[in-house]
Amino acid sequence: MGTIVISGTVVLVLFGFGNHVWWLAAVAVLFLYLQYGRDSSSSSSSSASSSSASGSSSAGGATPSSYRAYRDRRDKQAKWERRYQRERPLESRRQAREKSK
Repeated sequence: MGTIVISGTVVLVLFGFGNHVWWLAAVAVLFLYLQYGRDSSSSSSSSASSSSASGSSSAGGATPSSYRAYRDRRDKQAKWERRYQRERPLESRRQAREKSK
């Protein structure tokens, strides 16, 4: 995503030598990317790790931004799966049988 924004900005700057409105468009693109593009990706990974308790991470949530975030999410998911197996042994055995078929 960042590569697309940078290349688009370069193109707008090159167009800006003929018409200065393109310079304003390049500044607007950079501002919007810095304001919403990068911040939303970092906040979505933190919200994905905090919402893994509700089970949304098993549904394929956002990709983590770092290995530490991935490891935290994976460990939290494993903890919830162990708790589920401990609290519902019959159901977890039935699911394991269905999975092996």
